[in-house]
Amino acid sequence: MNDSFESERQLEYIEKIRKQNSGRTLKYCSVVFGCQMNEKDSEKLCGMLECMGYIKTEYEKDADLIIYNTCTVRENADKRLYGRLGVAKQYKRDNPDLIICLCGCMMQEEHVVQKINTSYPYVNLIFGTHNIFKFAELLYAVIETGDRVTDIWKETDLIVEDLPSRRKYPFKSGVNIMFGCDNFCSYCIVPYVRGRERSRKREDIINEIRALASDGVVEVMLLGQNVNSYGKGLSESVSFAELLDEAANIDGIKRVRFMTSHPKDLSDELIDTIRDNPVIARHIHLPLQSGSDRILSLMNRHYTKEDYLRLADQLRTKIPDISITTDIITGFPTEEEKDVEDTLDVIDKVCFDGAFTFEYSKRTGTAAAVMDGQLSKEKMQEFFDRVLKKVQETSKKQAMRFEGSEMDVLVEGINEKDPSMLTGRISQNNVVHFKNCGVSVGSFVKVRLDECQGFYYNGTQVF
Repeated sequence: MNDSFESERQLEYIEKIRKQNSGRTLKYCSVVFGCQMNEKDSEKLCGMLECMGYIKTEYEKDADLIIYNTCTVRENADKRLYGRLGVAKQYKRDNPDLIICLCGCMMQEEHVVQKINTSYPYVNLIFGTHNIFKFAELLYAVIETGDRVTDIWKETDLIVEDLPSRRKYPFKSGVNIMFGCDNFCSYCIVPYVRGRERSRKREDIINEIRALASDGVVEVMLLGQNVNSYGKGLSESVSFAELLDEAANIDGIKRVRFMTSHPKDLSDELIDTIRDNPVIARHIHLPLQSGSDRILSLMNRHYTKEDYLRLADQLRTKIPDISITTDIITGFPTEEEKDVEDTLDVIDKVCFDGAFTFEYSKRTGTAAAVMDGQLSKEKMQEFFDRVLKKVQETSKKQAMRFEGSEMDVLVEGINEKDPSMLTGRISQNNVVHFKNCGVSVGSFVKVRLDECQGFYYNGTQVF
């Protein structure tokens, strides 16, 4: 199947549905669970729906079509979806023509689809992560037949470009540079539901960013499960560092972010590129997961505690103002007191600027799910509380180092709690609140960080 041909096919289905919807006022609601990759996928789904003539609503109860883009990285996301589906049953009773669609990572799991078929017969459309681009065709089949449509692909090598997209923000945007993951960490379901790594062509990525810049976007975030391994499978030889530098030199782009980096693939070239190009954000998200060599080996992470500390030291030495954030899992099978102490030691030495700390969540189909030594909920909670406390202490200490500094802030919106204030972010990704002096959302302004509040700053615009 040809990628450009497939794009043309889907545009034809979009046009067919648009003609059917002509003269009608139909609303859609998009509900997204999970990561930035899901957010980006949902922007594409929303773009297609709006080209079909649907109008966005924030409320499921008002919608004629609801699409849930699911996440299965942790059990909590599964439970949230089932809860929403339970409520949606009443919406379907009130509006029998309501179309309910499910897509995303959960739908790549066979047992989930079986449960949906059995317990939620009012769901109209089920598809997965590999065929998001087929949404218009699948929706057309639902509309034409009135039957449930299920279309799950186990894998794909297709990357379909040039389909509509509806950006969440006019001034910033995520940009997929690759899809899938080849790492197979023992706790992680992502390689099974997102597939193997596939990199987009460099020219397609750069052309997309240029188009975004011409449309007023000033900040882009390059997205991939492991951006450091970008370039695999491409005919041209290009590293992630080279792509990042090229993106940061596009006219109109004033800040470039990226996530997520895997420590085993973080190169000296990438660190130097961040250091040498001021447009690249002074922030790197570098998942640790554990500070214990024994647990890291069981996790299949391919680096040691000392490897990670060496990388962190390089980053802090070459880029002194960089912010390092991380992911940490507590309660992994067989984890003991010594393992937690190793993790606390890394937190002390790296002084993370922030961390997403999670209790281990057993995912069916992963190697860790069948390991001996699964911890009790009580023990996981004990380890989690200790790690979280340490992370909060170090991140507050790190944030204090910028107090009193003048920083460039991207204004992201009006403060939700106080309309007289604006909210934005500095290069290091910290949030700043400051008085609204008539500055436009999406602009960069100089702000003095007057007061550190632990996880955010109160500041004053500098004129």
